[in-house]
Amino acid sequence: MQAHEIDYHIYGEEMQYVEIELDPQEIVIAEAGSFMMMDNGITMETIFGDGSQQQSGLFDKLLSAGKRVLTGESLFMTAYINQNNTKSKACFASPYPGKIIPIDLSQFNGKFICQKDAFLCAAKGVSVGIEFSRKLGRGLFGGEGFIMQKIEGDGMAFVHSGGTLAKRELAPDEILKVDTGCIVGFTKDVDYDIEFIGGIKNSLFGGEGLFYATLRGPGTVYVQSLPFSRLADRIIASAPKAGGSGREEGSLLGGLGRMLDGDNRF
Repeated sequence: MQAHEIDYHIYGEEMQYVEIELDPQEIVIAEAGSFMMMDNGITMETIFGDGSQQQSGLFDKLLSAGKRVLTGESLFMTAYINQNNTKSKACFASPYPGKIIPIDLSQFNGKFICQKDAFLCAAKGVSVGIEFSRKLGRGLFGGEGFIMQKIEGDGMAFVHSGGTLAKRELAPDEILKVDTGCIVGFTKDVDYDIEFIGGIKNSLFGGEGLFYATLRGPGTVYVQSLPFSRLADRIIASAPKAGGSGREEGSLLGGLGRMLDGDNRF
């Protein structure tokens, strides 16, 4: 299915949103929870999967939706249809601080592979599926399991990252080593594998996990500085425990400990 041609503009720096301009009867699909605002006359329709199998039978629709379940996403997506006779706009926001990345699939040979929660929205006709890993090590230790998302088609798609975004263009056989959680996505020609860090001290006391990802070019790689899982772990670790009012509760220094480390905002 040929994707709809949509125009867009990305606003903001650290908390971004993307504004999609739709011609009459053009459609954009988006993940649940990403909607921000839209012009009057744009209607919302809940669809199975990504809608790229709309003309197919029931089995194909169920298969498309089932793929989304495997990546931890909802069975349904939302389609936003411009029912006006003029151009109208719909906006979609990132779920946490970071950057929105526009992906023109026609420039990436029709396919882009990303972590399973990176997809934000796309033009109708873009397919959002799953990418199975064929290597056991990658599946067991890659952080994303055997499954990552693949975005296919010839239109525009938008993915989001956490923190600051780094883009690397890898030459043939050039290798980039990345924390497994910091990968946002890469083009289909990039070879992705998992490597053991090695060394007893590194493994036990390094604090960076036992494995990192190796990305071999040629291709384009996007890396994020703050994966949401890392941010969530820090928040949970700093949250007050049950029965206490803060992390210094029960310590010998009490509130003095918080003053000494500069964290006296609360």
